[in-house]
Amino acid sequence: MNYTIKNNILTVTISSKGAEIQSVKGSHTDYEYIWQADPEVWNRHSPILFPIVGRLKNDQYTYKGNTYHLGQHGFARDQEFEVERQSDESITFLLKDSEETRKIYPFSFELRVTYNLMNNLLEENFSVTNKSDEEMIFGIGGHPGFNLPANEEVHKNDYFFTFKPSQSRVRIPLNGAYLDWDKRSLGSTDTMIELSDELFKDDALIYVLKGHDNKVSLRTETSGYHVNVWTRDAPFVGIWSQYPKVADYVCIEPWWGIADRSDTDGSLENKFGMNHLAPKKEFNAGFSMVFHSENE
Repeated sequence: MNYTIKNNILTVTISSKGAEIQSVKGSHTDYEYIWQADPEVWNRHSPILFPIVGRLKNDQYTYKGNTYHLGQHGFARDQEFEVERQSDESITFLLKDSEETRKIYPFSFELRVTYNLMNNLLEENFSVTNKSDEEMIFGIGGHPGFNLPANEEVHKNDYFFTFKPSQSRVRIPLNGAYLDWDKRSLGSTDTMIELSDELFKDDALIYVLKGHDNKVSLRTETSGYHVNVWTRDAPFVGIWSQYPKVADYVCIEPWWGIADRSDTDGSLENKFGMNHLAPKKEFNAGFSMVFHSENE
């Protein structure tokens, strides 16, 4: 079921399936900022990644001597959430563990996803509560896909990314679906990164943020459209678009977790980039998106 929050600038539609944003539209212009899930290219809008980000080696992991199978980005994006509370400009979705989830992820948890709308800023906040009597190990992340307005005057290749603070960041390449940690290098995020389809021929661009408050901007000099993503304390960010299938969209993804390293031993306890949460404790994270166009 779809739910709506709105103000005099933006109207946001979110589905209870996956607590996934379906649409962010200008309240006066009806302009759509979110990718509309073309099944021929990429059939999602803005999935929640939990309890892993990226892919596990062979789509499996071991924990306390048992082997579990878990697909890319985990299961939350395909689960039905309940609405815990809602107001005109805010909504909180709740997912609890179940017999089904414990077959592939043996922890008791509560995952809350809250969206808060303030002027042209949309917050996406995550709260993970460990209901188990043992330490809980997990990753979580956002995956919003943004439309790229294109016409006779504005082309996809006119868009570019900038990072603030303006400084270089460690970039981790992928070897297939897994991190090639030994080949990490210093990425040139102190200058603009021009957008092109070929930018993603080796999959996502992955940068280490070290948990600082970073801003990733998507913009063009040929129009007033731009999107800012404030990653807050995220340790990683991925920038991605489908390749070789291509379309006018791109994802900016704050992550508190990351894909397996190529040299992983497959143990959840040793998995790189995961969060370790004590029993009965709560983990909070999130990011913000700010939307601009000529008419908003």
